[in-house]
Amino acid sequence: MAAYKDYYDTLGVPRGASAKEVRTAYRKLAAKHHPDRNPNDKGAEERFKEIGEAYAVLNDDEKRAFYDRYGSEATQPGFSPGGAGGFGRAGGVTGAQGGDFSDFFQTLFGGGVGGGFGQGGFSTQFSTGPAASPRFAQPRPLEAELRVELSDAFHGATKTISLEGKRLEVTLPQGSRDGSRLRLRGQAPGGGDVLLTLRLAPDARFRVDGDDVRVVVEVADYTAVLGGVVRVPTLGGDVEMTLPPNTHAGRAFRLRGRGWSRKDGGRGDQFAEVRITTPENPSEAQMELYRQLEALNREPVVT
Repeated sequence: MAAYKDYYDTLGVPRGASAKEVRTAYRKLAAKHHPDRNPNDKGAEERFKEIGEAYAVLNDDEKRAFYDRYGSEATQPGFSPGGAGGFGRAGGVTGAQGGDFSDFFQTLFGGGVGGGFGQGGFSTQFSTGPAASPRFAQPRPLEAELRVELSDAFHGATKTISLEGKRLEVTLPQGSRDGSRLRLRGQAPGGGDVLLTLRLAPDARFRVDGDDVRVVVEVADYTAVLGGVVRVPTLGGDVEMTLPPNTHAGRAFRLRGRGWSRKDGGRGDQFAEVRITTPENPSEAQMELYRQLEALNREPVVT
């Protein structure tokens, strides 16, 4: 006589648990007891099978209702699932698949895996050869996008994120690029991997262009005419750059080795584009100088 199995107790949920509560409990337990994550625990495989069997029943409304009504009767002599109006008509368990289910399960459901029972979730976790022990399918990965600030991607950083209620620490390598992917092994619900696609957030100052970085530098009009030293922001900190006299707006200057990190360990370049500015609130003295400049421009050129 098969011993009664309390599937609710196996998953640690109350008898009135919702479908969502059942799924959440299953995922946590399956991840915890997966044999691949417990290679030195001989009992992990059996616990994993019990968790899968419980989920296969409680995750299906029809099978759960049948279990709730007739489960205790299945341990009594003379119980017949066909006589209970249940799953006995679905056909017997055939081949090695029947060995994945307990005696209690086969007594209750008459060994009925036909009629779509294998779609309940349990058989998607197990598959067997003709005379072999169960072979465990690889858990599905969880894919997500991670928005990253440009400075964090450039310097590297450790970020804490939350996925499906689980907090994870993500280490961003220095020089991470937009569209690159990070794999967090075994961190997804159910024991699968988390695959993160990085997306660089737009930056107010810098724009990444392949291996290079571009920035706009505001230069006073008199500095552009006379030439001089200006400060240029880079991802590694501000640097000084000397402008030649008569620099025109839109001209870009190359700062070698100040760009993005390359795979070969080198760095791209940064291009600083000049934007010429005028005083926002010019004083009277400044206005007088501009008037003098205007007058000079109106004077005829003597040849």
